Amino acid sequence: DVTPLRQTAAVKESASAGRAYLFAPGPALRVRFGTNDPTPWPPELPSGDNPPAGGVLDYFLPANVSGEVLIEIVDASGKVARHYSSLDPIMSPHPATDREAYETTCRQQPTAPFCGVPLYWPAPQDQVATTGGTHRLVWDMHMDPVAREDLVPSGNVGATGAVPGRTYPSYNVPWAPPGQYTVRLSANGHVHEQQLTVMLDPRVVIAPADLKRLNDLSMEMYDAAVASHQAFTEARVLSARIAQLNGALADSLRSELAVLAPANQQRNAGGGFRRFGASQAAPNLETVSGLLQSAASAMQTADVAPTERQIAACDAARAQYESIMRRWQAVQKRAASL
Repeated sequence: DVTPLRQTAAVKESASAGRAYLFAPGPALRVRFGTNDPTPWPPELPSGDNPPAGGVLDYFLPANVSGEVLIEIVDASGKVARHYSSLDPIMSPHPATDREAYETTCRQQPTAPFCGVPLYWPAPQDQVATTGGTHRLVWDMHMDPVAREDLVPSGNVGATGAVPGRTYPSYNVPWAPPGQYTVRLSANGHVHEQQLTVMLDPRVVIAPADLKRLNDLSMEMYDAAVASHQAFTEARVLSARIAQLNGALADSLRSELAVLAPANQQRNAGGGFRRFGASQAAPNLETVSGLLQSAASAMQTADVAPTERQIAACDAARAQYESIMRRWQAVQKRAASL
């Protein structure tokens, strides 16, 4: 039985050895949560709570941990689908934990995240605890955000799927495909693993071939979006390295990098991208990442076979990705001689 109370003996054994313990989780159902158009609920409206939406991960720390506590969800191929760290950036103040302080933030900065929606809607930010005791984290069964900075909203947040106190952020990334996963808890040099089964909503009816096409195409777009964003980050590092170099090669590389990774490119956590101070003259590594991310997200509203339009959008995004990455790889090759 995976009920936490039935694992008490295992927790005591782990605690006596000074090791963290990860409770065996129950199956996680991939049910889309809060899909109705938002209607502001008055605080006095009687309502009950549904169970947590996602994979419920309970863990025990025998004492305070001074270093990082890491929770990773790993797929059957060994790829990390999602990871949560006690070192992840935390938004402070946050309306779910200090509404009064955040009301002050909104008065001072009306365009700050959440200021366009009732402040009793947002859910608390996911955070991996490091204090001794039993803690809970709920995996939303989505892949990692394309960029870690997406964990903290940088602009106003929409109200899709709004539920008081349970409105969770959306990172515009695919659902993790159904199947078997390994949950890995790392703390104080010790690792504890448990198995987690992700299951489709039992109400969903889809042919296995269509589900595979949906998952494969979504993950292809997502993986390319991650790679393109990573290339953008590396290109900015390279730009800084050659900024003070002289010579024809350095000048040529600077010119190319100004197109591939513009210094004034800014990221929108919603998956869209904008460039301030100028119109978007040409695709770059970050805008292509956003295009791929949008193509993946467009297929995630329901478990149905991708439409011809969605497939065409993926084809167009793939073509831009392959073109921009060839240019980036050529720059890397030339820069190796500096």
